[in-house]
Amino acid sequence: MAKRAERRIDDQLEVSFEAENTPRPAKRAPRKQKRGKPATRGRTAKELATKQRDISVSEFFAKNRHLLGFDNPSKALLTTVREAVDNALDACEEAGVAPELLVEIVAEGEDRYRVIVQDNGPGIVRAQVPKIFGQLLYGSKFHTLKQARGQQGIGISAAGMYGMLTSGRPMRIATKTGPRQPAHYFEVRIDTHRNRPEILVDREVEWQCDHGTRIEITLAGTYKRGRHSVEGYLRQVAIANPHARIVFQPPSSGEEPAEPMLFERVTEELPPEPKEIKPHPYGVELGVLLKMLKASDTRNLRSFLQSEFSRVSARAADSILEIAELPERTRPAKLALEGAERLHRAMNEVKLMAPPTNCIVPIGEELLESALRQEVEADFHAVVSRAPAVYRGNPFLVEAGIAYGGDLPGDEPVSLFRYANRVPLLYQQSACAITKGVISIDWKSYQLSQARGALPAGPAVLIVHLASAWVPFTSESKEAIAHYPEILKEIRLALQECGRKLGQHINRRRREQAEGKKRSYIQKYIPHIGIALQEILKLSDPQRDKTVETLTDILERSRTPVTGRK
Repeated sequence: MAKRAERRIDDQLEVSFEAENTPRPAKRAPRKQKRGKPATRGRTAKELATKQRDISVSEFFAKNRHLLGFDNPSKALLTTVREAVDNALDACEEAGVAPELLVEIVAEGEDRYRVIVQDNGPGIVRAQVPKIFGQLLYGSKFHTLKQARGQQGIGISAAGMYGMLTSGRPMRIATKTGPRQPAHYFEVRIDTHRNRPEILVDREVEWQCDHGTRIEITLAGTYKRGRHSVEGYLRQVAIANPHARIVFQPPSSGEEPAEPMLFERVTEELPPEPKEIKPHPYGVELGVLLKMLKASDTRNLRSFLQSEFSRVSARAADSILEIAELPERTRPAKLALEGAERLHRAMNEVKLMAPPTNCIVPIGEELLESALRQEVEADFHAVVSRAPAVYRGNPFLVEAGIAYGGDLPGDEPVSLFRYANRVPLLYQQSACAITKGVISIDWKSYQLSQARGALPAGPAVLIVHLASAWVPFTSESKEAIAHYPEILKEIRLALQECGRKLGQHINRRRREQAEGKKRSYIQKYIPHIGIALQEILKLSDPQRDKTVETLTDILERSRTPVTGRK
């Protein structure tokens, strides 16, 4: 066997040797290329370099306006109203003025509308008007840690850009800062190539108001009624902002103007003003910490930790520096990357107090329930306001409410009203953490039917409000909240507490209905019982009537403890 294997190996070696030594046919000579420039498939690096240029942020969003909520005509109209109303409410609250808003939509042809929003706020300084309305990413709230409706400095300027792109008309702004100050009128549009405002008109005008701002944007849009309508949005705004008075003038459908709608305020008292806080060490990333170190004017790391962060006492600063093995007298601006990494790790290892919560202002259980009762007619209302919690060092608070019964439709999924810093979220419901929190609860235990992986069904309206110093939206359009575990936990706990109250109400009503049914049977047969007693006891007719009256009185008194419950 061994000899046969050796022969096979020798035969294979001979074949491979012959194949290697066999002369191969000569290759054909390459064809001669014609004289002239050589053929090239691409461009040179210098030619490619000439096409490189900066991209303006406004030019980017002009091509990708769907990222800001302007992806279809009906949504674009609603987004424009939302951005203008949010800015107006923020301005009024910051000035300590009870908001009075006028929202008007004027039809100017087929699929073209003029949106008008006027407020009684403090007005805008003349020099700031072009930048606020004609430049993206320009605002006062991005760098502050406190509750506010706007965050990015994009919304109202993006609405004006959309109006300019679809109608060709600039934004028109009138503003007045005081009774003795002149009113200024502007016509502004955005230069999308440079992200700079172009001022077309700037003049003083007569305006019969003490102070405020009025904006007009003409755009291509579609006006619809229903859940995702301007009317539905303003109704939800009235629930989350019970201190605001809003007048809405819808577009006329015929020759006669439409009737205006009034959303009256529930209270004259303004919510407390949120206070700006400093970042908490638990929410700061390494790159942000490096930037803070380079920009700090403090003389040593101990002072840096105490002055640049919240909830860092002298003892906590010493503990951080001890864990990081860094000398106290080190200047922050001269700290190397390795030392910054050790400092960052130590900041997350030391136990610190949660950040202060005076930077957020919830609606409040009492006001939220009053506003809910005013806008949603139902048999039962319940509201829960949770204690503040923290995610990534940012404080937040969850409020939830439920309205049940009455004339609400019972064969459909419940209506879910989602809010972030008092602003209704109307789109991308399935991508929102609030929706996930609602679906994850077993509503059958609270007497509501629910299909697997769906919203509960029944005659109910659910409200969830997230108040935070920085709301983690999933996109620039601010339509859904990111799925942070801490936020989901608080949403679930608030809804479960509302669910327990609802379950108690439904069980109580069922007991009352069952007892009422039994009582009706007894009341029906009391006269027959009186006749039977008359025959058995030989009672006279007056005695029989008195017995029936006594039994009826006992039956009515037995009902008081049940119906008298709250």
